[in-house]
Amino acid sequence: MTWLITGGAGYIGSHVVRAFAAAGLPTVVLDDLSSGHRSFIAPDQDFVEGTLLDVALLDRLFSEYRFAGVVHIAGYKYAGESVSKPVHTYEQNVTATTNLLAAAQRAGVDRLVFSSSAAVYGTPDVDLVTEATPTRPESPYGESKLIGEWLLRDQGRATRLAHTSLRYFNVVGSATPELRDTSPHNLFPLVFAALADGRTPRINGEDYPTPDGTCVRDYVHVGDIAEAHVRAAERLIAGHPIEPVYNLGSGDGVSVRQIMDGVARVTGVEFEPEVHPRRPGDPARIVASGELAARDLDWRMRYSLDEMIASAWEASRSEG
Repeated sequence: MTWLITGGAGYIGSHVVRAFAAAGLPTVVLDDLSSGHRSFIAPDQDFVEGTLLDVALLDRLFSEYRFAGVVHIAGYKYAGESVSKPVHTYEQNVTATTNLLAAAQRAGVDRLVFSSSAAVYGTPDVDLVTEATPTRPESPYGESKLIGEWLLRDQGRATRLAHTSLRYFNVVGSATPELRDTSPHNLFPLVFAALADGRTPRINGEDYPTPDGTCVRDYVHVGDIAEAHVRAAERLIAGHPIEPVYNLGSGDGVSVRQIMDGVARVTGVEFEPEVHPRRPGDPARIVASGELAARDLDWRMRYSLDEMIASAWEASRSEG
């Protein structure tokens, strides 16, 4: 019951690999290390360095192993940069997914869990996002993730592919200090880097229609995200009914100001964040219901905000 994990050397992917191992499900990791890290992969983990754009490599990989299924996490994940790099984004996220689906079909592999994103919703006009909320992506990144979902849907109709897409919201924290978020664009790494450099973290906008004036987002722990992938894979193996998409959301948002207060409280580093003007396109609130995932994937929030911050802070200080 070996599973292929694409992007398994990244922040989220490496947590998924470890969660599969804890569940007794062996894996093979495929990663080009463009944003992942070889150090995130255990020495005894089956690992192949390569890209999903290499069709010959995919065919060799699928012929060497008898995969029970695929967890597809690899991709270009920078929504802001995707606006100036649309061709690159579509190549990495759409062409690569097409190659993967074709290789899986040639090998007779018919189970797939897809790493999607809240970016497919764009700026929702509802207080609580559900899977029925209209999708209106506002970046090539968000569009590429939605196209990935469409590809799975259409391949599922045409073949025996059993699949589901997990829409991530704001993934934070660490389930082990060796695995950390290294994105140059995510809030937690930005705040920790500022504190480490003696700079003051910043808030972009405090005049939003929210309780404290700062943006409200849905923060979920990476360990919970990883567990949801295991449950989805197990459900596919068992042949149980599964929804085409699930929101991995908390149902309850946290403001940027609350994050800043939490960081000061947990780290013991007192600071008053600098307030800058709003960034164009930042919605006031994005929070999602995780009810469907709770019903089918044992999805729940196992970590408090302080525990999320503490685990991320510990991992950031273990760097090196």
